[in-house]
Amino acid sequence: MNNYFYNISGGQPRSLWSSAIAALLDGIAKVIPAALLVDIFNTLYMSFANSGSPLDIRRMWLVSIILLRLAVEYAAYVSLYNKTYKAAYSLSATGRLTLAEHIRHLSLGFFGRRDPADITNLLLSDYGQVEQTISHNVPQLISAVILPLLALAGLVFVDWRMALAMFAAIPLGALLLWMTDSLQARLSANHVEAKNEAASRLQEYLSGIREIKAHNMGGKRFERLRLSFDQLKGASIRLEGIMGPLIMGAMLLTRSGLTIMIFVGSYLLAGGTLSLPVFLLFLLIGTKVFEPLTAVLMNYGEIRYSAYSAQRIMDVQQEMPMQGTRSNMLPGDIVFDAVTFGYDAGLPVLQDLSFTIAPNTITALVGPSGSGKSTVTRLIARFWEVEHGRITIGGVSTREINPEKLLENISMVFQDVYLFQDTIGNNIRIGNMEATQEEIEQAARRACCHEFISKLPQGYDTPVGEGGSTLSGGEKQRVSIARTLLKNASIVLLDEATASLDPENEAAIQQAINELVADKTVILIAHRLKTIQNADKILVLDQGRLVQQGKHDALLQEQGIYANLWNLQQGAEGWRLK
Repeated sequence: MNNYFYNISGGQPRSLWSSAIAALLDGIAKVIPAALLVDIFNTLYMSFANSGSPLDIRRMWLVSIILLRLAVEYAAYVSLYNKTYKAAYSLSATGRLTLAEHIRHLSLGFFGRRDPADITNLLLSDYGQVEQTISHNVPQLISAVILPLLALAGLVFVDWRMALAMFAAIPLGALLLWMTDSLQARLSANHVEAKNEAASRLQEYLSGIREIKAHNMGGKRFERLRLSFDQLKGASIRLEGIMGPLIMGAMLLTRSGLTIMIFVGSYLLAGGTLSLPVFLLFLLIGTKVFEPLTAVLMNYGEIRYSAYSAQRIMDVQQEMPMQGTRSNMLPGDIVFDAVTFGYDAGLPVLQDLSFTIAPNTITALVGPSGSGKSTVTRLIARFWEVEHGRITIGGVSTREINPEKLLENISMVFQDVYLFQDTIGNNIRIGNMEATQEEIEQAARRACCHEFISKLPQGYDTPVGEGGSTLSGGEKQRVSIARTLLKNASIVLLDEATASLDPENEAAIQQAINELVADKTVILIAHRLKTIQNADKILVLDQGRLVQQGKHDALLQEQGIYANLWNLQQGAEGWRLK
């Protein structure tokens, strides 16, 4: 139970105290008036039973005043209880932000192991489930556990036989729930898995809608989406259909204590060993005590389901973020020292790779597809940790450098540019959030994108679609270079930015790149070898190994992989459609 409260509160169980106390006080406030009403009845009963005794008016007034006071206290309890909703929603909102920030510090290996839809469901659906549980179910759960114990402790001194009869069936209901706990956990896990699969297929369908239309795969022919929805439907039916009757059975078992108590009370009344006021006391208090217990049992499936959601959240929170304490990063050589690396314990992509990149030089990475070029740049940026060997910058291992400080000194321009659904100006400002409008426009001029931005309806305040969908590929690329210029980092990583552009855009972006790489340490992935003829060093990779290095002319004379790639590209330039 402690583990449940710890997980459901995101590691802050004390945050549940106020709502639990409010729910308990709410339950007590409902029970005490019933007991006081019985006392009034008992006073009247004793007066009528003993016709000669006067009615105890003072006692009647005292009970009435207490009831009035309880009404005021009950209003206060309701106010406190309402505050728990705000606390629950605040805890959920803070938890989402905290988890998102934690995820940001994880290596990209984490994202390689998890489906994007799974992470989305984690932040939205799972936290929504936990939010509902914290605001509604947890207070009821605590009240439903403590209130019967308090009632039992008090009623035992009134009549132990009636008290035992009232609560005799609760252990049987609890036993049935305990026996079905593993089944509930398995069904919940299957349902979450089906929900993640459906979300993934829907995301795939929407992202690939252009290809689906182009190849006439829409509608019923897109079977993967339909099957995922069918699986989700089946998992939902199994979860509700199997657990529903079991939970209802536990609820009926538990509430049967009231029936047992009535039978026992009737027998004791008939035998003259129980007074009518005491029987009435148990009857009224019993109904009040079992109200929160019944409510909890009605929502038990949701409570157990939220436990699985909370566990998923805690599993991610316990993922170790990337470490590193050094906040100063000195300029210097970038050195790969016998680096071996593979994604998610797969086959090595890089094998015993060693080379040195001098500061303020341009180094090109070339090689066949799958040779490890992109992996080299990702390891420099520390998107992943190396398995064997080490990478140093200025003589310091990247493992020792704070990941935030490392990325402050690295700028990246990828072939596939992503722009956020915001204005063009704010997309450029990502490079430096403190930049002025003048600095943004200066970076745009250097990136050769100020002219087309100025022609837009709202200029720099023009919103772009998700991913920059309202801009062309060349325009997005230049905006990306503008924000990289604004960042002004000492190390620049370039994934061939002109590989799929038309000649006009290519010329503009080449000019922008020349502005970007001035006086920087540049590592670029080159597909068009003619663009790197003047590089200070060319590293040729093949199957994760360094097979050649040097300048363009020297590598051509070696008649190795580089010369072969060069000759293939030179021949392809003369190709014509027949």
